[in-house]
Amino acid sequence: MNKIFGIAIIAGLCAGISSCKIYSFKDVSIPAEVKSIHLSYIENRAPLVNPQLAPQLNDALRQKINNQASRLSQIQTSDADYEVSGWVSGYSYSTSGVSNQQAASTRLTVTVHIVFKNHLDPTGKKVAPADFESDVSRSFDFSAQTSITEAEPQLMPTIVSNLTDEIFNKLFSNW
Repeated sequence: MNKIFGIAIIAGLCAGISSCKIYSFKDVSIPAEVKSIHLSYIENRAPLVNPQLAPQLNDALRQKINNQASRLSQIQTSDADYEVSGWVSGYSYSTSGVSNQQAASTRLTVTVHIVFKNHLDPTGKKVAPADFESDVSRSFDFSAQTSITEAEPQLMPTIVSNLTDEIFNKLFSNW
């Protein structure tokens, strides 16, 4: 009897956890009036430049909008209902952990500055959201025994995925 009770509790917890929508992108909120979006190329203006970051970030953001906000037409002109531009403003690394008086881990911090313009209603009173500028910043740790040039190829998929999710949520989610 205790074994069945234990299995039932575990099954209930699993069902409860899986029903949480913490990382779900189903809460995309795009007003019906919004039909188009223009994504300007996100340039890399950081003092330290990873030449692969901007192209990969742009491609991933375009794909995410196609997949998650598919009713929006991505157009090449700036007369779209929504306009998104930005640039990589920070790309730096520093020691993040010390063990036995030596660096144990290094932290790479990447920051993207986003500019959002709502051409239908810049104030956001009728068609949300209002125009805004915001920084999106994420940090990624790796072993201090690994050089930045060795760590970047391993970290790049995670960097691009995390920043894309963060930018998308900033643009389209009611969080």
